[in-house]
Amino acid sequence: MQGDRENTVEKIVNDKRLTSPTKISIIVSDLSTGGVGRWGGGAVRPFLLSQVLKRLNCDVEILGFNVQKDTAELSYFDDIPIQTIPGSNYPGFIKAANQLRDRINGDIIYAYKLRPSSFGLGLLEKFRTQRPLLLDIDDWELSWHGGDRWRYRPPNPKQFARDILKKNGQLRYPDHPLYLKWIEKWVSKADVVTLHNKFLQNRFGGVYLPNGKDTSLFDPSAYDPDASRKRYGLSDYRVLMFPGAPRPYKGVEDILIALDRLNEPDLRLVIIGGSPYDDYDNQLLDRWGRWIIKLPAMPIQLMPEVVSAAHIVVVPQRDEPAAVAQFPLKLTDGMAMAKPILATRVGDIPEILGDRGYLVEPSSPEQIAQKIQWIFQHWNSAIEQGKKAREKCVQYYSFEKMTEIMSEILSQVLK
Repeated sequence: MQGDRENTVEKIVNDKRLTSPTKISIIVSDLSTGGVGRWGGGAVRPFLLSQVLKRLNCDVEILGFNVQKDTAELSYFDDIPIQTIPGSNYPGFIKAANQLRDRINGDIIYAYKLRPSSFGLGLLEKFRTQRPLLLDIDDWELSWHGGDRWRYRPPNPKQFARDILKKNGQLRYPDHPLYLKWIEKWVSKADVVTLHNKFLQNRFGGVYLPNGKDTSLFDPSAYDPDASRKRYGLSDYRVLMFPGAPRPYKGVEDILIALDRLNEPDLRLVIIGGSPYDDYDNQLLDRWGRWIIKLPAMPIQLMPEVVSAAHIVVVPQRDEPAAVAQFPLKLTDGMAMAKPILATRVGDIPEILGDRGYLVEPSSPEQIAQKIQWIFQHWNSAIEQGKKAREKCVQYYSFEKMTEIMSEILSQVLK
């Protein structure tokens, strides 16, 4: 059955494959290590989109700002050229934006994130050249600033002047929340909007395009979990794995509180990569270091082997706006690798995972502790759940599914 479905998808893709290459320019607001460059292997959304577009016979380029002016390694794929322009605040941003716009060579512009520094530039090029503009929204940008409750209210005219005129004034930042709020009103000007969860779709409309996984790369049959645990020094432990960057809204603290309650010496939480933003990792280590094993960020090619070492993949999102507006990539990491998954009922997680994993309420360490015990006590059943989770990932959350949807989008845009 699986082979029949893969053949069917391949036929659909081939039928709608572009007969001559179409060039697509993906604009990214931040390609530095503080942005998409923080992931050591190109596993984030712009690179997923690039790989899917390549499958449809598109030439793809990625362009964006190096906001931190660092040396992020961005050569993830030899056949996807990446160009960066040093980022800057206003007024220097105007010059940097013009330099970037001069390099946009695509027949179609694809802006990643609803920000002035990506979608705003795309709009300017659309109005100037009449080229089609796609917009991919993978976060609700205002959620990081309080959502719809946020208001810009300087206490007096002097503060407003400082925000505009001082070198580090708030309003000199190209993606200040005030500008994020304004740019939301222009979403309808995109020819197509793509997004990956219901919260974003309900807010902005558009086409649902999941965060697909390369299920031929993430193939559990290619890895021996015991060998993977040995390679990464995990053989002595029952491994709970969080293959992502910890943030307070991601609920890692709830897992660690649960481990405190269980107090079983062979349990460990393995964190991959850690937080690139601040010292949150160190805060976790200071309080719960006895339970944590931290592995460095891995290139995407090594992630299947690392995830293979897990006994359980944990996705303990808290019920906060930033979490509700996300599609956790770590969820499909675990599903693709047929791992038992322990997650919370937040956002689209219950629909994505369904009855093929284990769901608890958010911010509930007691429920997490109970479910961890239950999973290990019913291990054979948990292994079967993991296999079913992979089946669902292949069917609904794979590169093949993304390619099928993207082919329809391009057909619409190129008519």
